[in-house]
Amino acid sequence: MDFLGAFGGGGGAAFSAFFFPSGCDEGFPLQHMINIFLAVLCGTRFSTSAAFGTALIRNILGTGSLLAFPGSMIGAFLSGYLYSKTQKLWCAVLGEFVGTSIIGGLVSYPIAALLMGSSKGALFYVSLFSISCGAGCVIAFCVLKSASLIQTELLKNR
Repeated sequence: MDFLGAFGGGGGAAFSAFFFPSGCDEGFPLQHMINIFLAVLCGTRFSTSAAFGTALIRNILGTGSLLAFPGSMIGAFLSGYLYSKTQKLWCAVLGEFVGTSIIGGLVSYPIAALLMGSSKGALFYVSLFSISCGAGCVIAFCVLKSASLIQTELLKNR
């Protein structure tokens, strides 16, 4: 539980400085990295909860928008679900990318149109989320794969 709080709170507050403006939202690749970390290390429920908490903190701090909720939570859920079924890191990364970029982008379109008054098309949000999520997925894959290789080497040397 402490692990979840550290990642959720850290992702929302401390890592909020690491974003880039893109379209009508800010790209926040470290949120996607955190989603994958938690999906692999803690499971679906924790990654989805932390995604909600991070999106909420980002909105309170003014570094996020309502679009942070559907994309991050769907991606975190799908990442954790696929990892739990396969125990493969690439499945967690694929789940985060598909869940956030494609499904989350399509779900964000009606939210942006109805609640935020945006006139952008649905594919705009898919492409917007793909940039941020893609960067976070690459970072998470590299870090977790490196940690796995280091752990394997340490165990071999014992």
